[in-house]
Order: sequence, then structure tokens, then C-alpha cells
Amino acid sequence: MTPLRLKLTVATVAIASALTGAYSASHLAGIADAHAASAPTPALAPAPAAPLPALSGTLPGAVPDMSAIVAANGPAVVNIGVSGTRRTANGPEFSPLEPDDPFYEFFRHFRGQPQPGAKVPVRGQGSGFIVSADGTILTNAHVVEGAEEVVVKLTDRREFKARVLGLDKASDVAVLKIDAKGLPAVRIGSANATRVGEWVLAIGSPFGFENSASAGIVSAKSRALPDGSYVPFIQTDVAVNPGNSGGPLFNMAGEVIGINSQIFSRSGGYQGLSFAIPIELAMNVERQIVAYGKVQRGRLGITIQEVDQPLAESFGLKRPAGALVSAVEKGGPAARAGLEPGDVILSVDGKAIGSSVELPATVAALPPGSSARLEIWRQGGSRSVDVQVGKFEDDRLAASEPAAGPAGGRLGVAARALTPEEARRAEIKGGAVVQEVRGAAARAGLRPGDIIVSLDGKAVSSPEHLKDLVGNAGKRAALLVERGEARLFVPVDLG
Repeated sequence: MTPLRLKLTVATVAIASALTGAYSASHLAGIADAHAASAPTPALAPAPAAPLPALSGTLPGAVPDMSAIVAANGPAVVNIGVSGTRRTANGPEFSPLEPDDPFYEFFRHFRGQPQPGAKVPVRGQGSGFIVSADGTILTNAHVVEGAEEVVVKLTDRREFKARVLGLDKASDVAVLKIDAKGLPAVRIGSANATRVGEWVLAIGSPFGFENSASAGIVSAKSRALPDGSYVPFIQTDVAVNPGNSGGPLFNMAGEVIGINSQIFSRSGGYQGLSFAIPIELAMNVERQIVAYGKVQRGRLGITIQEVDQPLAESFGLKRPAGALVSAVEKGGPAARAGLEPGDVILSVDGKAIGSSVELPATVAALPPGSSARLEIWRQGGSRSVDVQVGKFEDDRLAASEPAAGPAGGRLGVAARALTPEEARRAEIKGGAVVQEVRGAAARAGLRPGDIIVSLDGKAVSSPEHLKDLVGNAGKRAALLVERGEARLFVPVDLG
């Protein structure tokens, strides 16, 4: 089964019951108190045991004591309750739960069916953390998006109605403000300085259990997710569940290095893969929202893909690195600077781009209108290109396309010339439309209907020209293929 990606939307969203005794916002409503179901048992005297040696975080294999971090930072972590309304579905079977949820039938029969299209109350929960003593709070955008009322609850049980200063769906960061002074605030650390394998700690409200702590390690950095987000996520194995959304991720110095945001799960709960937004990105969003009420980002107007080993060999790179440009937006900043499909962006203003996932966040941090120097790889050599950074308008900064699968053998395609209409839509002269695939082309992921635009940077003028290019190519070739509205490079081993 393909793993299902779930955003940690508000912890457990529930729609208030029209009957006496509303359905709980937590799916734990049907679980009886454990202590009420069993009689007390006599206490047994513990067997004497030798004292354990003191653990130190510096000893190999030692588990660090995180109690001091929880004690110091717990008061700065808040529970966020949201409420609003939602229109019911037009079908006869409305429920806020999925059909395979264990409470689906209970809710459907107990609550009764509202009229299709009727407005019903919706409540949910999430987490957040205080970043300044005057009541500025960070959380996820998806926690508060569309909420009509946001209530922040502190660990001392005080509650405040919060104002949403702004939310940024592109990064999934929101900034809230409550009217309070002298609040405990977290210390901000660095996700960039964090190393894979380090211990980390999350505090939040999983399933509504406020101020719960869980720990694990950093599993990976700069992780790209299939949603196309430009955020280079921190991957951890910290137990994160619905309700942890918007909560902080701490390092062992007690500093926040990320905002817990998403999980990969087949069940809807934690299964060992959780993802956090790097704190540098989140604080940049916070500064702009507080100062200007909105977020401005740079953009280049390109589509990129990862450079794997076959593509690196095809383009003459010593190793897989950088971000491969597979398409350039007509009239965009990159096009005006002279970037072309097949260019590999190796650095931006001297900052190396090790992987394609690093480029969108780097470009986003550039002020619109500023100038940036790109080091690119083109036709077997590196060169510098100056580009005037454009403005991100909820559009692509540098969208990623999936890399093609493994390749091998001869090309193995049957192709035809484009019709005038196809050439007009593709905005190309020449090209070759794939009709049949076999051998290496099939293994590389080519499909009937794909348009082969170029081979190793040389424009394909016709199917006959494609055949000549393949005959003169080296061991590996990189095909630029247009599929639908997207373009991507496909490496092929020609043997």
C-alpha cells in the first residue's frame, strides 16, 4: 500500500452534536476510565536492585535527561483551540470522520443527519509556542486557517482570545497575538546547525493531551515532500500525532529548531515519520508578518528536478549535485537572465546547492527586486549568471518534478513529427512525439504521447534528427521530455 501523507490539521476536528452531550473533539470519547474498570491490587515490595550509573549525554549510547528542557520550556508551549462553521455535504451520508474511522457509525447514528448544505459548528485543537514575552505566538497555518475564533490556553490555565496577525500557506506558518505581558518565551536555535542523529524533543497537545513531551532523533534534513512545498523539512522519529501541529521541536540546548507540521502515516497516527519546518524559515515569516502583515519571497520562474547519478554523467558533472532546470517560464526572471533547460544551478550568491530541494527555500529568502549571482553548469563547464529576483505570487518559486526511473539498453522508441497544433501548444519548433516505447525508453519512464524536445541539450527537429542524435551520443544521454504542461529530463543509458 502506498503510504498516505496526512497533514496534522487541527488535532481532532469534531462537529458539535445537536443532541444533549456534544460529541467530543477527541476520538477518545468512547474510552472508559481505566481505573474504574479494575479493583486495586496489593502493592508488592520491590526487589532490591543495584543503583544505575548516572547517564550523561556525552557518553556513547546514553539517553539524555530532558526533564530540565521540559520544565524550562513547557510554560511557553500553548494549546490552541479553534472554532468555526462548516457546510455539510450535499450527499445523504454526512460525517466529519472518514468512513473507516471507528467512530464513524457511532457519530452518524447518534447525532442524526443535518440537512444537506446546512452550517454546523466545527471545533479543533493544535499547538503553538510563545516567541516573545508580549504574546506573539507561532503555530501552523493549517491549524488556524478558516477559524472564526482562536483561543490560546496557557499551562497556568489562563485563556486568551487570539488575533491571527497573518498566515502563510506556502510555508504553513501562522503568527498569533494575545494581549498579555511578561509571558515565558522559547529560545530560538538553528536548524542549519543541527546534525542528523542528534536528540530532539517535541512538546504539544496530541489528541488534546496538553503539554505532552516526546523525544527522538533527527532522521534527515532538507527533506522534500510530495506536496510540492518549498520547505526543506527536518525529518525526525519523534512521536508526533494530531494535535502536535504547530508545536515546537527542541534541541538538547533547549532551543527551538523547528515547528512540527506533518506526518507520514497509513493509520492517521504516528508511525515513525514526522516532519518539522526549520525555525530559520519560520522566523523569517514571523518577522515579515509582524512588520508588513504579509510575506514577500523571491522567485526565478523555473521548474527543477533532482540531479541523480545518470543525469550527472549525462551532463558531465563529477558527482550528483545542484538543481537541474527542466523548464524556464517564458518572460520570467530566469528567462530574462538567459537560463535554459539543461542548466544545473550549483550555487546562489556563493551558497552551494547540494540538492534540488535546497534551491526553492534559498530563492524564497531573496528579496524581490534584488540581484543574485548563480553559478550554473552548462555544456560541460561552469559559468556565472546574474539574475534579478522576481516576486513570488503564490506561484512556483522553483517547482520540482519527479526524477525518472532507472534506465538501460538502447533508446527503443517509435516517434512521429508534431502536428502544427501540437507544436503551437508546446511552443517548440520540431520535436518528436513518442508513439511506442520499449527497452531502455520504457525502463526510463517514457510514455506514448511524450514529446522529446532535446537530447543532451541539442534541440530535436524531427524523428529522423532524433535518430541521428542518438546514434552520435555517448554512453548516456539526457532527454528533455514534455508531458502535459511539465518538462523533465530523463536519463537514458544507450550502452
